Amino acid sequence: MASVLAPDQLGPTVCVGEILVEIVATTLGEGFLEAQPLVGPFASGAPAIFISQCGRLGGAAAMVGAVGNDDFGRVNIDRLKRDGVDVSAITVDPDYPTGSAFVRYRKDGSRDFVYNIARSAAARFGWSAGVSDLVSRSGHLHVMGSALSVPSAREVIDGAVDIVKARGGTLSVDPNLRKELQLDEDTERRFSRLVATADLLLPSGEELERAAGIAGEADAIRRLFDIGVKEIVLKRGAEGATYFGREGDRIDAPAFLVEEVDPTGAGDCFGGAYLTCRRLGMSPGEALTYGSAAGARNVTVRGPMEGAGTRQELDAFIASTQRRS
Repeated sequence: MASVLAPDQLGPTVCVGEILVEIVATTLGEGFLEAQPLVGPFASGAPAIFISQCGRLGGAAAMVGAVGNDDFGRVNIDRLKRDGVDVSAITVDPDYPTGSAFVRYRKDGSRDFVYNIARSAAARFGWSAGVSDLVSRSGHLHVMGSALSVPSAREVIDGAVDIVKARGGTLSVDPNLRKELQLDEDTERRFSRLVATADLLLPSGEELERAAGIAGEADAIRRLFDIGVKEIVLKRGAEGATYFGREGDRIDAPAFLVEEVDPTGAGDCFGGAYLTCRRLGMSPGEALTYGSAAGARNVTVRGPMEGAGTRQELDAFIASTQRRS
């Protein structure tokens, strides 16, 4: 089955948005109202996790964003470089610190976050000569909903969509909308336009219905195809994932059975692996297997992208790990 996404040879997948460090509480509980043990810093930010997995899997990959001129910034840039990501369009801000996210897990698996994004370097970048050069040679743009809360990211995304599409490139959207990142009416409209322009949509759970603006899985799928989406992959967490094609074809992929240590970044690694596999010419079924493996492998290690796998590592994981029946 031919991919609806532009081939990797056209140019790198570009992700735009927040680059953070993550500091993780080692005890379960609610919030940060008392002193507690923490671990980190871990390289993070949903767009950075996504593009890290793209690069580790062997796809052409690049990141647009900003970090501070500090150790936290260096942690992120060094990690992305090591994973094969083009960092030429990442700005190093001399005045503002690298963005951060403090995370604590509750007993039910939900999370509390304390973010510093809006008043950090993560929100201080925009269209530049370096960004223009990168976008003009890119083959695919990936947009995370979380990035739409950052005005500078919105500016770059708006400019990049038309340029990438005009050269035959494609667009994917992961709604990735968290309760802590409220979107105003203008940003909600921008989100809706991006969904309608997307070649690939990568929602998790209820995000499918939010993206479609209609309740019910089947109705939401139909609505999204009607407005122009070409391919949908619904991430179902421990229940696996499902591919939906415009011609009515469907593939259900069972999840891998693993012991979860840290679920942060699983969906981002899934998306980065699935997208890269499709751009490298794999079928939806093959891409689902690698995406599921990438997400599952990542949750076995503490840190939001510490378990992201190379092709060799994911092949070994797939061969040695059971899946749900």
